Amino acid sequence: MSKKLEVNPNSPLDKIKAESHRNAPEDTQVRFAQTLQGYEQALKLMQAQKFEKAKPLFEKVVESGISELADRAKVHINICNQHMEEVQNTFNTPEEHYDFAVSLMNLGDFVTAREHMEALSVQAPTLDFVWYGLAVLECLTGRTTESLQHLDQAIRLNPCNRFQARNDPDFKNMADDPRFTELLYPEGSIGA
Repeated sequence: MSKKLEVNPNSPLDKIKAESHRNAPEDTQVRFAQTLQGYEQALKLMQAQKFEKAKPLFEKVVESGISELADRAKVHINICNQHMEEVQNTFNTPEEHYDFAVSLMNLGDFVTAREHMEALSVQAPTLDFVWYGLAVLECLTGRTTESLQHLDQAIRLNPCNRFQARNDPDFKNMADDPRFTELLYPEGSIGA
């Protein structure tokens, strides 16, 4: 699944080593050498696919202000970010993906949680808990109409969600909404 990242730590750097800072003051040469060493170490980590360790080293190179290396380091930071995001968003099951989205909701990151929940609703539209989670998310963000639509879908897929929603504190914002009451206590089911 993961590709071997090809990074040749010697090729472009040999030219930089030879040309850069040849006639610069000694303290600049020392700073350049230290930065170059950090850059090479970051490249090796990146090649070993240790992106979370390589990224901070590349960031130090950028902070050094040595333009010959900083521009290259910025490109490598972007590559590290892309690979870390791929790893972070790889889920073995819809349940794992759902748990991740719920954890985002618990952290208050509703925008990213919504992206994941909506992706799940497309990937696994028959899973009732996905629609229930979307209903909770919409309720927590004040989108009552959408919350009711998603809760209705969750109940259609699994009627037990009606009972769960009755006692779920996440729906307290809608407790006085007659549409919510109607959905949870349809005619003929009072006392059920």
